Amino acid sequence: MASLQEQLLQAGMVDSKKARQIEKDKRKKARQVPKGQAAVNEAREQARQALAEKVERDREINRQQQAVAEQKAIAAQIKQLIDMNRIDKGKGDSGYQFADDGKIKKINVTAQLHEQLSKGRIAIVRAQSGYELVPIPVADKISQRDASFVLVRNDLAVEEIDEDDPYADYKIPDDLMW
Repeated sequence: MASLQEQLLQAGMVDSKKARQIEKDKRKKARQVPKGQAAVNEAREQARQALAEKVERDREINRQQQAVAEQKAIAAQIKQLIDMNRIDKGKGDSGYQFADDGKIKKINVTAQLHEQLSKGRIAIVRAQSGYELVPIPVADKISQRDASFVLVRNDLAVEEIDEDDPYADYKIPDDLMW
């Protein structure tokens, strides 16, 4: 197979004088570049590429560190909200049962707190030392930051009585104690 230069000569697109001139220029350029310079350019390119990779790794590590710092800040905010707004459980003459990670847990609260929990006025949140009771607005703030901390948040109880209900006079409590 003939080279491109030979094909152009045969087609008459380039004359032999022009082809020799191109070949001569090509040899001059090859002599002008020292043999070690190609290796230097390659080494520079590898160094530039290694630097770019290092910068990208550093950025990724920085992103991960920022994410960890943000999670710690959110955890600190949640802890502060719980500590500042916790409701004292009292002596605990009645137990309130709820689910946490698929297990039934029980905390002892006063009868008044039990009623408020049932009616949705207070909520149960997970704290470092166990479980705490907080008002609903605080539970909402906590769930905005991390919803997994709020364990029990009942909706406000609105009692609707149907006019035609034959059992309207017989109130059935939502929190039967067995």
